[in-house]
Amino acid sequence: MPSQSKAQRGTMERVMHEYKEGELRTGRGKGPKVKSRKQAVAIGLQESGATNRESPAKNRANLQRTKSKERKGQTAEAEKEGKRAQHRTVAKGESRARGGSRASGRSSGESTKAELYERAKKRNIEGRSTMSKAELQRALAH
Repeated sequence: MPSQSKAQRGTMERVMHEYKEGELRTGRGKGPKVKSRKQAVAIGLQESGATNRESPAKNRANLQRTKSKERKGQTAEAEKEGKRAQHRTVAKGESRARGGSRASGRSSGESTKAELYERAKKRNIEGRSTMSKAELQRALAH
């Protein structure tokens, strides 16, 4: 039997934990609760992309779908613990920390490259996409 990757082991552990807690359901989480350990193992192998019943391409697709579901917090375990993923409402390029200094050491008056780019975009500055942070600062100063 081939060994599982770290991602596959993690998925198997999550599925078995859901089974032990009585949260694992059939049919992508919409069916009845799983009562059989064998069925829980089969679900875990399929979700982790480690089953011998499907092609390698299908196994990769299953693992990718499962990891996406885990990142979004759409597993029974995550929902029970209240860890449902929050969708970012902050626009791409805007800073999440406003006004205070950040862990990177940026002072409150200094803008990030993304913020400078957004301002350059509003002012329709030519060549902004290839500019460095310093070039964006100079272009915006004019």
